[in-house]
Amino acid sequence: MNDQQLLELAAKAAGIGPVLCFESARNCLRIGDRESYRLWRPLDDDGDALRLAVKLHMHVLIHADWVEVLIDGVQIYSTDSCYSTDGCMIETARRAIVRAAAEIGKAIA
Repeated sequence: MNDQQLLELAAKAAGIGPVLCFESARNCLRIGDRESYRLWRPLDDDGDALRLAVKLHMHVLIHADWVEVLIDGVQIYSTDSCYSTDGCMIETARRAIVRAAAEIGKAIA
């Protein structure tokens, strides 16, 4: 799945919208109405990722070298190992949140 698909499915899962378009240059969605839209960037913005996790009642567990996302005790998504810096783990956690939300979005009819 590419980033556009991940973001659109995650937005669907969280009831975020309306989605106006995907902005590939900034890797985000424009949401809201055409006169007063905002950018939604959970892959790059810690605040947007955290709000998404809270909205979907996720438990994000950051281990020493990997991240898992649980909802109601069920693992929705788990990352591969990340042996780099703390920055890598933050980026990995944001992506895990979005991937888990996209899985939920896929299940919504």
